[in-house]
Amino acid sequence: MATFMVICTFREGTDMTEVFATVAEEQAQAAALVADGRVGSIYLAMARGTVFIETFAEDPQEAVATIKTLPMAAWWDLDVFAVNAPPEAGDAAGAAGDAS
Repeated sequence: MATFMVICTFREGTDMTEVFATVAEEQAQAAALVADGRVGSIYLAMARGTVFIETFAEDPQEAVATIKTLPMAAWWDLDVFAVNAPPEAGDAAGAAGDAS
């Protein structure tokens, strides 16, 4: 299983009153995805109309399919990035030594 960061941006012209009407449903579905181990951290940058969702999936298509189960996905444009945790202290030096 790989880790992806899905960047969800509200489309221009989105009626935020419609979005806010789905908050309870969104929270319930997000909690279900967390419980299933399909979603990790969720970060909001509402001033920029952007949501960052850590997603666990086999590939980017599966990550997108997971995010599209969220009610607010109806108003989002999605961008998906595979991400990795930074190396532990000392690992970078060991990896650089292996490259020579």
